[in-house]
Amino acid sequence: MTDLAPSALRPQHPVPRSLSGLVDEFELDLRGDTGTRELTGVSLSSRTVQPGDLYVGVPGRVSHGAAFAVAAREAGAVAILTDEAGALLAADSGLPVLVTPDVRVALGAVAAWLYRTDENPATLFGVTGTNGKTSVVYLLFAILSQLGVVAGLTSTAERRIGEIAVTSNLTTPEASELHALLARMREAEVRAVGVEISAQAISRHRVDGLVFDVAGFTNLSHDHLDDYESMEEYFQAKLELFQPDRSRRGVITVDSDWGRRIAAECRIPVTTLANTPLGHDPAQPLVDADWHMSVLETGARHTEFELVGPEGRRLQTRVPLLGWYMAANAALAIVLLVESGFDLSAIEQALTRDGGIDVYIPGRAELISGDRGPLVYIDYGHSPDAFLNTLAAIRASTTGRVVMVFGADGDRDKTKRGDMGAIAARGADAVVITDFHPRWEDAASIRSTLLTAARAAAPDGELYEVPDPATAFRRALSLAGEGDVVLYAGPGHENYQEVKGVKIPYSARDDARVALQEAGWL
Repeated sequence: MTDLAPSALRPQHPVPRSLSGLVDEFELDLRGDTGTRELTGVSLSSRTVQPGDLYVGVPGRVSHGAAFAVAAREAGAVAILTDEAGALLAADSGLPVLVTPDVRVALGAVAAWLYRTDENPATLFGVTGTNGKTSVVYLLFAILSQLGVVAGLTSTAERRIGEIAVTSNLTTPEASELHALLARMREAEVRAVGVEISAQAISRHRVDGLVFDVAGFTNLSHDHLDDYESMEEYFQAKLELFQPDRSRRGVITVDSDWGRRIAAECRIPVTTLANTPLGHDPAQPLVDADWHMSVLETGARHTEFELVGPEGRRLQTRVPLLGWYMAANAALAIVLLVESGFDLSAIEQALTRDGGIDVYIPGRAELISGDRGPLVYIDYGHSPDAFLNTLAAIRASTTGRVVMVFGADGDRDKTKRGDMGAIAARGADAVVITDFHPRWEDAASIRSTLLTAARAAAPDGELYEVPDPATAFRRALSLAGEGDVVLYAGPGHENYQEVKGVKIPYSARDDARVALQEAGWL
């Protein structure tokens, strides 16, 4: 069952906590009388308040959440947690107001207390890095399911408990939603949970109140420099996950200097993983690591690899996904499981039985074309490193033309756009630049930046500018034939395009299938 509209998964049978107990536990400044009020949930939005909720009013970009205290009361909130400024706004709401200096700092611990997170028996896996986080979380979920373990996940694409799924609003949920999700998972007897963790989630306290059993690191590359002043600051945000108050153990991919720094600077026990793409020069020494992944075979529809660990332990399997980096993601997932206590031989038996890892990752190098015509991949990658790796993987698996469609996020990191345009122009035979979430920025200006960089990188390259995404994809498809590849990078699993504050319904995956049918390929 999949809900089309984003929604939080909450416990169906919450165990109430007393409001007076909350005040005492956290020594909150109480304005009003708690009486015998009881709490059964936490909400950051007045639109999602349910009866029995603690409404949390935080300062926002446009307004303070406490300004909606009356609406929260009318929806069933029994108290308000906010800061001093919010207390003034909520004074006339008729609800008891609990005051703390920094609401976001307090929220994780409060939500953990209310939802009794410390009673959750599930093994918690946290995965961070610039690229690959979503894939690793889905690979964990898939392998756990193949092992017969009831699993859950939360990712950029969706929140999932077994077969129940809802779409996501944020890469990592707010702390109130995350702890509610874990409580719902406890009801469903989930035994292992994969959590995708963005740098912003760590910096903005979304994973507060949790200690992960094992945390994994994929990579670090140019992204999010609209939120962080430098790559060093971005790195430090990631490094925080690998500290004793956040995680018990770590598995670090050490292919890059950033990974090697995390392994050296973290303060928890770590296991290291290094990856060797197909065609590695045997004269070149391998990166020193506890585990090594080597790609054995690549194809348009699968990647086969071998994982070798301490004491000669090894496993050979495949993923039904394009690219060495997907094998690297799978290897990280396997080592995370081993470090949490799963037996490598049991994993090998399950994967051998099923012919490899039985995984579906929405919008991650997702092959949506059929047996005829060009191969069409829809991918969520929207960073220079993601472009570079995906194009290289496609080149390694095809001798045909490569046509790429992409755009760039508006109101997000502008410094990566030039590299994106240049990498696309150098890596593809034809490039179609279109709009992708321009948000409040001028879409033509974004396209101009991408085009300028693409022309500079490949002056004689085949470049097209088509603002409308649906038309742009059809232009790209018209440039490809049997044996060629079309890569549509950016939208991935998303089902909208954001323009001037409006989310216009648009699914690249669905539209591409329609276009393939129109062209007679499906």
